[in-house]
Amino acid sequence: MNLLQFGTAIALVGLSIALVFTVYRLAKGATLGDRVEALDMLAVIAVLIMGVLAVRTKNPVLMEGAVVIALLAFMSTVAFARYMERR
Repeated sequence: MNLLQFGTAIALVGLSIALVFTVYRLAKGATLGDRVEALDMLAVIAVLIMGVLAVRTKNPVLMEGAVVIALLAFMSTVAFARYMERR
């Protein structure tokens, strides 16, 4: 096991722990804003996991998927902000 594999394994473990806490926050969110923030954080964690996997497997296609997820997450955050503004 070289240093790159070790580092990406540690990163994936940390991101998995963050994913568990974020899903808990999504389930127990007190307000709609808390839940939307948790969904946005899930998207960020998904992008990070795909980035780490792209580095680990040397597969650049995963980075394209990460960019798509990031753009969709940004658009959903903007849509939610407009919804809250009108509400």
